[in-house]
Amino acid sequence: MCNGKATLESFEISEYVTATSLLGVDEKRYLSSRCLSKPKMVRLGFMKKTILLINDDGIFSSGLMAIKRKLEKCGKIVVVAPKQEISGIGKAITSTRHVRVDVVKLDDGTVAHAINGTPADAYLLAVNKIMKQPPDLVVAGINLGPNLGIDDFLNSGTIGAVLEAAIHGVPAVAVSYCKREIRDRKADKAAITVQELELAATIGAKIAEFVLQKGMPANVDLLSINVPEAANCTKIKVTSLSYAGYGDLFSEEKEGYRITSWRLADYVTTDPETDVHVVKEEGCISMTPVRIRLQHNKKAAETILMHALSIH
Repeated sequence: MCNGKATLESFEISEYVTATSLLGVDEKRYLSSRCLSKPKMVRLGFMKKTILLINDDGIFSSGLMAIKRKLEKCGKIVVVAPKQEISGIGKAITSTRHVRVDVVKLDDGTVAHAINGTPADAYLLAVNKIMKQPPDLVVAGINLGPNLGIDDFLNSGTIGAVLEAAIHGVPAVAVSYCKREIRDRKADKAAITVQELELAATIGAKIAEFVLQKGMPANVDLLSINVPEAANCTKIKVTSLSYAGYGDLFSEEKEGYRITSWRLADYVTTDPETDVHVVKEEGCISMTPVRIRLQHNKKAAETILMHALSIH
């Protein structure tokens, strides 16, 4: 376990993998206590940068509101998000029905755009129809549940939003709050308060502020941040995705099979440098840099044509 009480005043960089390995040596101070004060306001004469905020837990989620409050110090916030929870939708877009966009007021009185589509829809509609231009940064979250490992990465609507942004060359940051267990999805998520998400919101906003000011590091398209519930840790570890897949998630009921709960304990732990291990076993905050350029082993595939189809 990582030792030390998690506060908003100080953070340590991991002893075996540091944030500076990702962000650069000169940025170590950025995550130190000296830089956890309120961000400077935009200077007179300079236009505020635009942050597009999306989630998959629904536009009125405490997670979205928690990080929105922090991000307002960093730039202009445009909120476009699903009206209702649509977790587990990945990067799907809506192709079989109309997507409606409604103007709504959030709990803080600000205007936002609620859609009856997916998080990826939210990005595409925001850029092409609402804002009519790309934002400087996309932030997705705070997701009320883990986004750990390759299965979550491909299934999460929160990650789907940042994937859509990254595909279009827009830097993107996903922030997730790793609740240990969710049994009654609606009730358990509704019970998570903005105050409970203070640490996750602060970390996410600080990383977002850095990306706005400095840009993404080389060969990084998106960042996925996972903050454990009640994190007893002042360390942030830079991790890789776990490639261990899901186990048996479904429970049998009279009507069929259903995922009845979601537990951090069910994630398979393998490599100690992965996001799953750092969050589940060490209780530390994980930041995973991802590049979305898929690899294509064309030479190996050519042997299939040569042998299977006798093409030379």
